[in-house]
Amino acid sequence: MSLSDPITPSPRVEVLTSVQRRRRWSVNEKVRLVEEAMQPGSSVSFVARRYGISPSLLFTWKRRMLEGGHQAVQADEDVVGTSRVRELERRVRDLERLLGRKTMEAEILREALDLARAKKPTLLLPSWGAAGDGSR
Repeated sequence: MSLSDPITPSPRVEVLTSVQRRRRWSVNEKVRLVEEAMQPGSSVSFVARRYGISPSLLFTWKRRMLEGGHQAVQADEDVVGTSRVRELERRVRDLERLLGRKTMEAEILREALDLARAKKPTLLLPSWGAAGDGSR
């Protein structure tokens, strides 16, 4: 390739000047790239090369979108990561266990209170029986 050859396009070079190593792709950009890769006559590898991203990353976006991520985008809801879901499910299980223990404790205490009330003799003092005389 000659530098003075006007027909041969020069290679495109992208210079990243930020401190971050990874580019952040918005949801709209991801959807647009996946839809472009799904167009007839297009391929994931071609679109990935055009935008300078890894084909595996674009395949991942495509798989997630096909698995329902697109509905989450349309519903304007956050897509929660699997690890976060597992963490929340574990927390729910722990709280359910704790609630079960506290419910059992309350039932045991209620039964003990009922037993204690049944065993406790109720004695009437003579002064209580004679309420009309005003003495205690």
